[in-house]
Amino acid sequence: MADSSGSNPQSPGFTEKLKSWLCWSWTYICALWFAMVLTMVYVLRSPLKLQETVNAASVFLNTLTPKFYVALTGTSSLISGLILIFEWWYFRKYGTSFIEQVSVSHLRPLLGGVENSSSAGLFSSVNGDTEQRSNVAECKVWRNPLNLFRGAEYSRYTWVTGKEPLTYYDMNLSAQDHQTFFLGDTQQLRPEDSVMQKAWRERNPQARIRAAYQAIEMNRECAAAYVLLAEEEATTITEAERLFKQALKSAGKDTNLVVYIKRRLAMCARKLGRIKEAVKMMRDLMKEFPLLGMLNIHENLLEALLELQAYADVQAVLAKYDDISLPKSATICYTSALLKARAVSDKFSPEAASRRGLSTAEMNAVEAIHRAVEFNPHVPKYLLEMKSLILPPEHILKRGDSEAVAYAFFHLQHWKRAEGALNLLHCTWEGTFRIIPYPLEKGHLFYPYPGCTETADRELLPSFHEVSVYPKKELPFFILFTAGLCSFCAMLAMLTHQFPELMGVFVKAFFSTLFAPLGFFADKMESFMPSCLWHQLANV
Repeated sequence: MADSSGSNPQSPGFTEKLKSWLCWSWTYICALWFAMVLTMVYVLRSPLKLQETVNAASVFLNTLTPKFYVALTGTSSLISGLILIFEWWYFRKYGTSFIEQVSVSHLRPLLGGVENSSSAGLFSSVNGDTEQRSNVAECKVWRNPLNLFRGAEYSRYTWVTGKEPLTYYDMNLSAQDHQTFFLGDTQQLRPEDSVMQKAWRERNPQARIRAAYQAIEMNRECAAAYVLLAEEEATTITEAERLFKQALKSAGKDTNLVVYIKRRLAMCARKLGRIKEAVKMMRDLMKEFPLLGMLNIHENLLEALLELQAYADVQAVLAKYDDISLPKSATICYTSALLKARAVSDKFSPEAASRRGLSTAEMNAVEAIHRAVEFNPHVPKYLLEMKSLILPPEHILKRGDSEAVAYAFFHLQHWKRAEGALNLLHCTWEGTFRIIPYPLEKGHLFYPYPGCTETADRELLPSFHEVSVYPKKELPFFILFTAGLCSFCAMLAMLTHQFPELMGVFVKAFFSTLFAPLGFFADKMESFMPSCLWHQLANV
């Protein structure tokens, strides 16, 4: 049975061998074909009058003035410069080369690139075992548990700076969340619910606010309308809190509304300085609705406890949620690293550590930092203030730049409060990259870093923010090529304009040297082959 299966020509081993043989032979076939073409061109040079054509071209080129060559090289430099500018702009905006992308899209199918990828998918599970891919799950967009209020915070930023902190893609995701969360059962919609369903989809904030007031006119107990007004019309946290309390009175037994409103009320209390009250509200909410862990209310609780400097309570929350079976986040990983760093950072000295080595507690802190950096490598630059912070988006991508912005925006103050913690982070965070030299292929403590984060982060973060990319991409070949071509053509144009006679001599010497091997090869062929054979081939 084994022999029959091993000799099956349809087996993956036979297919791979056949493909590798074809790829190997194709290179030599192309080289042989090219050599045959050159030979035939040389043999038929007399019937094709190649010598006369070359002589005529030489006479024509000799009659051209240096101004023509200056114009030619200058135009080439200009065109390649324009291509360089476009390539650089496209790379900065989309993270890839336009020429490379078009080449891969249109030339790869002709060269059999698609077939390779599809065949890998067909034969990836010969014995029925399928390999688990985590990239799809890793690139899922999550609701930011600490998202700000649009009217009281995001809009004020727009009034001051004139910049929009939220992208349309981010706001559209929020609209979909609100429709699903507040109006889940579309078969039992009341008239005011239909109005609110349209309100969440409106792009204009004023139109959304008008629709909310229209829903309240239809039903004074429309809780979703008060939620929208608290989020978007209220210009202060105090006003937003008042509207959320009004919404809570009208929410009734709608679990989704109650959870959302109580969470936002706890966040209002946190922002207004009533931190102990906020902690109590969050704990009560987690006890009342223990199955809603996917809302990540514990991340709100961790931030509030850190503000109280209740580190024992923070450790207790981490003990419950920093579990191998539960999904991780930057808040979980970096808070764990902060607690361990805080225990040793006040006395940490890189010089002393290099002399005596790291103690057990320092080693644990360094390992915790390496773990956090592996999960999200973008965070340290914000914590160390190597990159400027912006307002966090309403949605984040775990392990992406959007999550790093959201975490650092709320937790930078907690790292600064722990004496020496940022110094320890500064001395050790880059060591993570020596542990995982190929992060897209293999991870150390987590799955390989997903390659889709840059694209998603560019959709979530505003255009004026420079998205952090990991691993750092090298400049594409075509940008370097066009830059070199532009510089070379510009140099030729300048030299030809300044020294026309000298450049003419140089060009003639260059081409004579370039075609010397071809002349030598032709002379050898004529001496090797009988003259009668050349005569017969020429007559053919």
